Amino acid sequence: MRPGRWEERARRLSLVDILEPLPEEEIERLNWRLPVFRLERGELCYVPGDPADRLFLLHEGRVRLYKLVGGRDFTLAVVGPGTVFGEMSLTGSSRQGAYAEALEPAEVSVIGKEDLRRLIREHPEVGIRIVELLSRRLRDREERLAEMASRNVTERLAALLVRLAEQEGVVTQEGYRIPFRYTHRQLGSMIGANREAVTKALGRLQRSGAVEVSDRRLLVRNLKLLRKLAGHVSPDT
Repeated sequence: MRPGRWEERARRLSLVDILEPLPEEEIERLNWRLPVFRLERGELCYVPGDPADRLFLLHEGRVRLYKLVGGRDFTLAVVGPGTVFGEMSLTGSSRQGAYAEALEPAEVSVIGKEDLRRLIREHPEVGIRIVELLSRRLRDREERLAEMASRNVTERLAALLVRLAEQEGVVTQEGYRIPFRYTHRQLGSMIGANREAVTKALGRLQRSGAVEVSDRRLLVRNLKLLRKLAGHVSPDT
C-alpha cells in the first residue's frame, strides 16, 4: 500500500466517532490489524443469518440499514462516513433480521468483538461513545415509530426532511441542500409509506414553499415552516 494511502486510512480511522478518544499509537495499531473492503452501490454488507460478531466502521459512502416487514422494506437508519453500523451485535443479540446495503460506493473497516472488548478495557472512553451511540439510535427509532403511529404521511415526510436537513444539510443562500439524491421509494421506506404517497406529500411540501426539488436533490428553503408542517398540517385525504 502506498504511504499516502496508509496515512489516509489512519486519518479516517481517527475520525470514526467511537474511536476519536484513542491515542495515535492505538490508531496505528488498528490500522495494521483491521481489514478494509469496498462495497459497490447496491451491494449488501450483511444479511440475516450472517455472523453477528463484528462491528463495521464506515469511512466513505453511505449505508442503509433495513428490515423486511410484510414484504416491504423499512429503513432503520442511513449512516454516513465517520460512524459505525452493525452495533446491535454488541448487545449479545443477533442483528434481528437486518440488512446493510451500500447506497453509493463505500469503504468499510471491520473490527471483531475481541478487538473491541480490548479497546473498551484499555480505553473506557470508547465504551462510553458506544453507549451514547446506541442511545441516540434507539431514541431516533422510537421517535420515528411514534410518528408513524400518530402522524399522516405529509407530517412524517416533513419530520424526516427536518432531520435530514439538520444532520446532512449543506447551508447555502437558498437554504439547506441535502446532497444525497434520495429516491421517493427510499424516502418512503424511511417513513413507512409507499412511493406514490411520498410523491403526493412532497408535492404538498413544495407548494407550501418549505421544500424545493431540483435535479432530484432536496432543498429545504424554510426550516422553521417545515418544522411546523411536521406537526400541524391538514390530514391526508
